[in-house]
Amino acid sequence: MLESIKALDRALLLTINRAHFPALDTVMVWASNRLVWFPVYAVLIAWLVYHFRRRAWLLLPLVVTAVALADSITSRIFKPFFGRPRPCHDAALFARLHLPDGCGGQFGFLSSHAANSMALAIFLAVVLPAGRFRPIKIALFLWTVLLSYSRMYLGAHYPTDVLGGAAIGALLGWGAALTYQQLVRRWWPSQV
Repeated sequence: MLESIKALDRALLLTINRAHFPALDTVMVWASNRLVWFPVYAVLIAWLVYHFRRRAWLLLPLVVTAVALADSITSRIFKPFFGRPRPCHDAALFARLHLPDGCGGQFGFLSSHAANSMALAIFLAVVLPAGRFRPIKIALFLWTVLLSYSRMYLGAHYPTDVLGGAAIGALLGWGAALTYQQLVRRWWPSQV
């Protein structure tokens, strides 16, 4: 069973990685670059402070904690514990991969990019009022999909690395959002 999952994982990775062309290479390298995220996240933080005002002092630490935990759990616990090489560090795959952005760190299970972006998307999907801010919610999930896809496209992660990272991020984002909602109910019951 495990061997068939590994075979499917490799086959999916190769299918995604081989569907490349120069313009898409540029987009995928751009999406995976952490420096690209900082200005976008700075604008998002400013908007959250504006929108949530007094509650922002509670919201921001919780969302930052969810994202930081997603990053730490995937990078400092899962990757060293499982020691699963990234596809680009797998001798059996390396020659078959298109690597427009090099290879990156040695281990890939779980994807921190997928975990971080999913934690943010789930947190805001739960916290932002239902029926409002739909374009922001959709944009965050599209960003998560693009970022996660880019990690496979670039040969940095297997699909299971990405799915596992997204699952960890979803749990952390959801937990932080529920914590936020509970605290708001306690401290600002009139705003629930």
